[in-house]
Amino acid sequence: MLFVVRGNYANKTRIMYQANLSYKLLSRYLEDVVNAGLIRFEKGNSYVLTSKGEEFLKRFEEHQKQCQLFEEQNSSIQGERAELEKMLFNEGRAPTSLLSKILKKNRE
Repeated sequence: MLFVVRGNYANKTRIMYQANLSYKLLSRYLEDVVNAGLIRFEKGNSYVLTSKGEEFLKRFEEHQKQCQLFEEQNSSIQGERAELEKMLFNEGRAPTSLLSKILKKNRE
């Protein structure tokens, strides 16, 4: 909803269709974001993003970028861990207890 209103005046119909919401959900969510001070109702049946709403969107976008970076780093770390575990197996035998403990300790 906030992205729909960002930079534009938007009426309920536009928000509803662009955010892919039912009228019932739209009404409930509009009440929530208006009460939170993220958007406000203007004359002419339009909603606009407030400065607080703009700040929220900027911080939300940054949060999404950080989450994506974390996911990528975590995937890389898990891949490296899998390679290390493969290296512990010698001719199909399980790793020694010491190496197994090292890997287990690092999981925690």
